[in-house]
Amino acid sequence: MRRTKNGLPKHCAWNTDRHGKRRVRFRKSGFSTYIAGTPWSEDFMRQYAAALDGVKAQANNIGEARTIPNTLGALIKAYLDPASSSLFKTRAAETQRTQRNILENFANEHGHKPLYRADHSGRRTMLLTREHMQRIINSKAATPFAQRNFLNTVRVMFQWAWKEGRIPDDPTLGVTREKVKTTGYRTWSEAEIARFESAHPVGTKARLAFALLLYTGQRRGDVVELAPRNIHNDVVTIDQGKTEGGEQAHLEIPLHPKLHEIIEATPTVGVKTFLVTHFGKPYTAPGFGNWFRELCDAAGCDGVSAHGLRKATARRLAEIGCTAHQIAAITGHATLKEVQRYTNAADRKRMAREAMAKLIEGGW
Repeated sequence: MRRTKNGLPKHCAWNTDRHGKRRVRFRKSGFSTYIAGTPWSEDFMRQYAAALDGVKAQANNIGEARTIPNTLGALIKAYLDPASSSLFKTRAAETQRTQRNILENFANEHGHKPLYRADHSGRRTMLLTREHMQRIINSKAATPFAQRNFLNTVRVMFQWAWKEGRIPDDPTLGVTREKVKTTGYRTWSEAEIARFESAHPVGTKARLAFALLLYTGQRRGDVVELAPRNIHNDVVTIDQGKTEGGEQAHLEIPLHPKLHEIIEATPTVGVKTFLVTHFGKPYTAPGFGNWFRELCDAAGCDGVSAHGLRKATARRLAEIGCTAHQIAAITGHATLKEVQRYTNAADRKRMAREAMAKLIEGGW
């Protein structure tokens, strides 16, 4: 088998997760999975072969029993179909892609199984019970983030189905998972910001992407859609993509002088968006994230990502004394809970300095 430029088998690429761990990801025709172990080892290649089988199964629609009425596969198909469910289509595009993969993999494994049985009087009894769901969740304990995403995704679907009367009970009610202790994507430090800027000078597409993230505080999905038309009278106007709750924020952010300088100094390919691929097309959010990850690696900024710059913006604003409401007016956070963490941390840091100064002044 021929190696690709990255030294991995075809359809594989290195991917760094939010904890900075480097992993091999297989992706083909909408099918995606991680492959563990040393590339090209015997165990690695067995997983690679299984991933190729997964693509074939998806392409050939193996498991057509998913469409049999009252099966899990039929329910998943109905939930993903915008004609029968308005809930799923309210999700952001990237969230839809992730959750669709989760549900389709769930259907490939269990889609043929009936959800309930009905007696002669029409009374329905769930066959997929909470005990079954708990065992499925427990089987994913080795990958707690995947476990959490899986449970969150299927729970919303089953709650929707139960409320619509498609199933007699919600099998995820009371099901628990291993709690993941994390602060999410790591916030960039000032040293890492300086390191990236040193590696990617003003005038490069890399520096423009970095500045758009840092000086607007937006998610990658909104940054890839920014264009000259979004700037008028030194104000950046942004209509954020839909959040998990289907909300959409309209933001008007003053144009930072440094961002203005970098935009003016960077040659552009077209006017549709500031950032375009090598083929002159606008980036997708995942595609931009992968490209930006490579820029971070090239600059020696390990373990940080595009989303971490959004956090760095919030941190900077908090450290100069901005309130949670002021920060949210720029970042567009729907709730203040996330933003409050930055203001609380900045307040503690400020009060610690003041307290130590008083201690010194008191002669202690």
